[in-house]
Amino acid sequence: MVDTLANSDLASGDNNMPEHKNEHKDFLSGHSEVLLDDANAGSSIESNDEAWQERESRNALKRVAGLGELQDVTEVEYRKLRLERVVLVGVWSSARGTLSQAEESLRELAALAKTAGAVVCDGMLQQRYRPDAATYVGSGKARELAAVVAQNDADTIVVDDDLPPSQRRSLEDATKVKVVDRTAVILDIFAQHATSREGKAQVELAQLQYMLPRLRGWGAALSRQAGGRAAGDAGIGSRGPGETKIEMDRRAIRNRISKLRHDIALMAPTRETKRGSRRRQDIPTVAVVGYTNAGKSSIINRLTGSKELVENALFATLDTAVRKSLTKDGRAYTLVDTVGFVRRLPTQLVEAFKSTLEEVGQADVILHVVDGSHPDPVSQIEAVNEVLAQIDGVEDIAQIIAFNKSDVMQEPMRLRLQSLYPDSLIVSAASGTNIDRLRTRIENLLPSPHVHVKVRLPYSDYSGSLLSKVRENGIVKSVEYKDSGIELDAFVGDSLAAKLMQIAF
Repeated sequence: MVDTLANSDLASGDNNMPEHKNEHKDFLSGHSEVLLDDANAGSSIESNDEAWQERESRNALKRVAGLGELQDVTEVEYRKLRLERVVLVGVWSSARGTLSQAEESLRELAALAKTAGAVVCDGMLQQRYRPDAATYVGSGKARELAAVVAQNDADTIVVDDDLPPSQRRSLEDATKVKVVDRTAVILDIFAQHATSREGKAQVELAQLQYMLPRLRGWGAALSRQAGGRAAGDAGIGSRGPGETKIEMDRRAIRNRISKLRHDIALMAPTRETKRGSRRRQDIPTVAVVGYTNAGKSSIINRLTGSKELVENALFATLDTAVRKSLTKDGRAYTLVDTVGFVRRLPTQLVEAFKSTLEEVGQADVILHVVDGSHPDPVSQIEAVNEVLAQIDGVEDIAQIIAFNKSDVMQEPMRLRLQSLYPDSLIVSAASGTNIDRLRTRIENLLPSPHVHVKVRLPYSDYSGSLLSKVRENGIVKSVEYKDSGIELDAFVGDSLAAKLMQIAF
């Protein structure tokens, strides 16, 4: 697999087709190729016979080794195939943002596609007021895009947008290769990285919700029916066109979605039991959130000394991980590592992972980790905040913004971030810079035990167990071991105070 990313000269307004059969350059190192829409390109109106031949030709290109004998595949089956050689395309206008923002979005799409297992051959942007209603880029540019695909021997086009089914089908008809959108790529990555039973169920639910409105058969699949003579002896009124194969597929998907929702709901008590156990023990929680690949797991490793997976990849962490740490005075608290966010995170994923994101809404402190070395960290902060805004209770929780990767951060960016976010911390998980300051900031925001207890406890194993919890989760002023019992003076939480009072004498 080629690891380098090829690109055209990416000169704004240059419509010449790039030559990159044998050239590989740093992808989008300069500017994106801006394809200016030709208003006079005209429309390509094909006859029904030509359209049918083109569709059959496209179907032939979609045969995949390993599926056994040649057969029509449904969209559900097809969407599960790994991406291979891809060409990226996006549309931008001044009304939707700047050219640099569009280029950065396309670079991120390249990273997403690469994480999904694809080789990115080229990337192009088209300037137009809004995407074409039929083919997204317009009929003329669709033909140019088809030429770029052929030059690069690509078999997939990845669109930096969320395409409705009609646009995707029209673009596939025009280019004769598979077309997937940004949402499909993100869902593919999540499917690869989910490891827990709940995580896999959440990802599958999101995939099926995405696929359902886009489901369609290929070739004869649309006409496979269960009516007519197949109705048997059901009598007059029962014979007819019957249920097509695609209708049966839709029904099967709806049934599967219903089952997945039920299964995920059944997993909620286990998750709530774990949260309830931490609350009963008066253990504060810090939810660690941030854009994907910002370094959340690395920060947690620095704070706790744990060996959680650290990988320079998008969405390396999908399943919620809980790590324990101690304050300077010995009190325990937990850090919850959550799934990374991304611009335009698919709504299907937000809904599917809502149960996991509840951890954030029930935390005592939110630690927002940001990649300070990124060209536009502010937009990443905004993307994360958009998702957080959908979680109940987040607005009332204290937050800390920590700009990670200070060891590779540019000085102008450092000064800009300090000006925009004066209460933030600039840290480095790699070098350990300012990690102690971050730890202190977290400890200062954690809820302190507020119940003052001054009790005498009997000598017993249970008393010893409670005393250990007081040392771990409370603030001990004094402990005296006397013949009459253990005299304790401490500040503890409500739950622990109640347990101490039950055995005190």
